[in-house]
Amino acid sequence: MRMNLMDGNEAVAWGAYDAGCRFFAGYPITPATGIFNAMLDLLPPAGGVCLQGEDEIASIGMCLGASMAGHKAMTATSGPGISLYSEHISFAIGSEIPVVIVDVQRLGPSTGSATRGADGDIQFLRWGCSGGLPVVVLAPADAAECYWLTRQAFNLAETYRCPVFVASNKEVGLTREGVDVASLSKPEVQSRTQFKGQGPYLPFATEPGQDVPEFLPIGGQDLVRQTSSTHGADGYITTNPTFIDSNIQRLQRKLLSEVDSFSFSMFYGPEQARVMIVTYGITARSARAALHSLMEKGFSASLLVLQTIWPVPEAVIQAKGAQAEHVLVVEMNLGQLVHEVERVLKPKPVRFLGRMNGQLITPNEIMEAVRDERLSAEY
Repeated sequence: MRMNLMDGNEAVAWGAYDAGCRFFAGYPITPATGIFNAMLDLLPPAGGVCLQGEDEIASIGMCLGASMAGHKAMTATSGPGISLYSEHISFAIGSEIPVVIVDVQRLGPSTGSATRGADGDIQFLRWGCSGGLPVVVLAPADAAECYWLTRQAFNLAETYRCPVFVASNKEVGLTREGVDVASLSKPEVQSRTQFKGQGPYLPFATEPGQDVPEFLPIGGQDLVRQTSSTHGADGYITTNPTFIDSNIQRLQRKLLSEVDSFSFSMFYGPEQARVMIVTYGITARSARAALHSLMEKGFSASLLVLQTIWPVPEAVIQAKGAQAEHVLVVEMNLGQLVHEVERVLKPKPVRFLGRMNGQLITPNEIMEAVRDERLSAEY
């Protein structure tokens, strides 16, 4: 076994590189700049491109252009940059442009605390674009998961032709730890399906039974039409309600109908535990320590760590929470995913433990919340 000492940001870069990413554009911002630095070391020697845009808007725009030309592309930023990415995120959703976007979250709102972590962008990643269509958000808890989930992010972006977020945060991104990369599960690298049909290329047409269009790069021998406006299968702008509705329904269906195939999670403890803890990201590390102590003391508890945040992995939450009498959701924010867990498990009692002041939630605090005699009350 060979251990590589790396932080989460470096692990993201290596995961992207091993997934076939050869284009990165970003703008320096704490605590995400380490990804930029690592990609600058990795990409040019491999014939790839690593660029600093003049700002965040230009950076993600460069990535979308590179993706439309057929390259696997990634950008990385923090909360203030995600705010500026919003218009291009909508473009990527509506025009089905694969791109991986890493959000190394820091304490907000606005500029917030650049050197303090939080998970305050979780709802923003889901809803921070016009139209409200689904997006994919994956949340790693450590450097090893940063590597693995970034590889998964590229596969999902390519398979479903959509933007995919990796929701890291300052604590995950800047914590250095030993990672045995050779022993990590490495999902087979996927690439978007290329158009091999006859006749004119219709950029948003799908084959019967399929919801994802085949791809041709802009700049090749064939004409490829692209637009950010409502469009039909041929890529021409349209206001025809039938064409618009068909396209919108397909954009929603292509992710929501497949969420069970990428509902990544980790479960610890007995399936029949009285109390189930639900969390994600860096807080999973405190929750694992808390569960270990609780089980040593004979407390009936289990832990569900969600790695897929959006679309909500409803089947996983329902299956793992079926036997629990009570559920405790722990987040480094004031309550964002808890409302989805409550919706999925209703009428089961769901309580919340959260904080957003730059301090990590400790194992002892989680243990106290689980043992609280008020656990039967809803949050």
